[in-house]
Amino acid sequence: MKIFKSKRSTNAYPARNRKIFGIWMIGVTLLILGGFVLRFSFVATVGEVDSNNLAKQRQKQYQTDTVLQAKRGAILDKTGNVIAEDSNTYTIFAILDKQSKDSNNKPDYVVDKAKTAKILSRYLAMSEAKILARLTPGKNMYQVEFGTPGTKLSLAIKKQIDAEKLPGIHFRETPSRLYPNGVFASHVIGLAQAQGKSTSLTGVMGLEKQFNTVLAGTNGYRRSRTDAYGYKLPNAKTNLKTAVNGGTVYTTLDSGLQAYLETLMTDVQNKYEPKGMTAVLMSAKTGQILAATQRPTFDASTGEGLGDMWRDSLVEDNYEPGSVMKIVTLAAAIQSGKYHPNDYYQSGSIKLDGGTVNDWRTGGWGSIPLSKAFPLSSNVGMVKIEQAMGAGIWKQYLDKFRFGQKTGITLPGETSGHISFERPLDQAITSFGQGIEVNVMQMLQAISAVSNGGKMLKPQIVSKVISQNGKTKVYKPEVVGQPISKETAAQVIDAMRHVVNDEDGTGVAYKMPGVDLAVKTGTGQIASPQGGYLTGDSNYTFSVAGVAPASDPQYVLYLAMKQPQKMTEPAESILASIFKPMMQRALDTTANGAVTDDTNTATIPAVTNAALTTAQDSLKQANFDVATVGTGNKVVQQLPTSGTKALHGSRVLLLTNGAMTMPDLTGWSKSDVLKFVQLTGKKFKLVGDGFVTQQSIAAGTLLGDTSGTIKFKQQ
Repeated sequence: MKIFKSKRSTNAYPARNRKIFGIWMIGVTLLILGGFVLRFSFVATVGEVDSNNLAKQRQKQYQTDTVLQAKRGAILDKTGNVIAEDSNTYTIFAILDKQSKDSNNKPDYVVDKAKTAKILSRYLAMSEAKILARLTPGKNMYQVEFGTPGTKLSLAIKKQIDAEKLPGIHFRETPSRLYPNGVFASHVIGLAQAQGKSTSLTGVMGLEKQFNTVLAGTNGYRRSRTDAYGYKLPNAKTNLKTAVNGGTVYTTLDSGLQAYLETLMTDVQNKYEPKGMTAVLMSAKTGQILAATQRPTFDASTGEGLGDMWRDSLVEDNYEPGSVMKIVTLAAAIQSGKYHPNDYYQSGSIKLDGGTVNDWRTGGWGSIPLSKAFPLSSNVGMVKIEQAMGAGIWKQYLDKFRFGQKTGITLPGETSGHISFERPLDQAITSFGQGIEVNVMQMLQAISAVSNGGKMLKPQIVSKVISQNGKTKVYKPEVVGQPISKETAAQVIDAMRHVVNDEDGTGVAYKMPGVDLAVKTGTGQIASPQGGYLTGDSNYTFSVAGVAPASDPQYVLYLAMKQPQKMTEPAESILASIFKPMMQRALDTTANGAVTDDTNTATIPAVTNAALTTAQDSLKQANFDVATVGTGNKVVQQLPTSGTKALHGSRVLLLTNGAMTMPDLTGWSKSDVLKFVQLTGKKFKLVGDGFVTQQSIAAGTLLGDTSGTIKFKQQ
């Protein structure tokens, strides 16, 4: 018999089940609602959600903050001429989309491309054809830019282009740093750049980095209460915090001397192509650096050349100084009483500690007195002097002259150098500048003891700093030691006179008629990555240190040149082409910066930022010739700089705010052409010496990125 199960057997109590499910749902719902109530109660009581204060968030939602940008402080030369200051640059762009309209519903795109290209070619270093090509791309584009020529435009150029009222032409503003002198102690002054998305500038090298906190300033803000549409609420207060502009840094640099040194260095760089050069002019009695530069260098206004060398070679590079170090060796020997100038020694070579020290002249000079070792720059003689002192005394004097220690000059990244002094051979070769690594400022500091009557001066690049709150800190000359006496210093100076005045002295190439000069030359070997030293006539660091006038030192000039690739003349002649005119220019200036009286000279007036016609009239009235570069009507840079003393009839170059065009250089001297190259930042191949006879770029041609050739001939 078949048994059938009733449906109630599987769901016997449907009403009860529904009731249980309903109760369960009500419980869950009440639990969730309770959670919401508790959460809302907590939020209402505490006023926070996920650690965010709701009141503050609400205020933020209905307030507008505007950043008030602080102005970065300026870097000035010793007399207040601007070296670096705050500015804005502009990038030009063109809208091509024909749907674009301005607020008056007028076309806001380039309507007449040919006309626009023609007008823009007057202001950009770009041909009309290239501009037109940019305005006529092969595909639909909303807007276009104009590459490098369309960037970093000055406010003056922007205003002139705006005045043309060209539809569709706009500018993007970028906070920038203005370096009006271009190549001008570039690694010393340094750079300030925007970092990441920040609009504020930060010093990334040189004095810009060293004094970034002083220069940067503090941004302010304007805070207003607004409604949802951004309109200010009635009776709402505006909170204002005024921006505090950055302070000011005064350097010790003399703009006239600095610009002249840059010109001389550029000439040597172009002609002989050394892998590196440094040059520093220092006041002998204060330690103040009046001019300082290096090669490779860069144009701070454009950044051109920055990729070739980021380091400041004056403080960040170690090198073996070579025979200039003999100044210190002689000073130490005299001061210690261990110098016996009348003792004879056999020059040429000497064996020591399993090695051999050779003189630069093969075979030497025979048996000669130690008094000849210094003017002849005999390595063997210096070893004999070091041996007479003994390693202990010699090391004491190396310490007294503060080798192996940073000078503390106010520049970032200074190295401390290194002294190898473990073996007798190491100790001996330091006497002629090998086995010891220094930086340029350490050498200048040591030489200052000789030029300043025994008192050693700390090299100084900053004269004073004015902070954001107006407080002034003055950097006074600082004596950091007295390793030798006044009498010893005088004897060393006299020995340096023999270097330049004796017929067989190594410094005869530096002799200057009518100048009481004391010098010491140097030829330092360069260590090879494979061990030992490089060989070859040009694989040295050639150097010279000079003091003038020797009877009452006012200036110390120290030059070093590494591995000239086109060594068509002796190293001494190459360095002398910088040393002699630079020292003469310095000697024409008194210690306080005033130029000596001369009826044939005049002071170049300041015409930067003046109208072109006004500037030309001012210079002509001062009896100077004027050359103009550019199509603008306002002067943005001049060379030589204002305050420089120059001969009547000499040429002053003016760079205007218009597009740069090639002037007629016929008859220009090479020094004037070097000023032109420095002013424009363009690359030219200079052939020959004397005066310009030929130029490959015709006068009036727009100066783009193409380099040209300028030929010279002696008259």
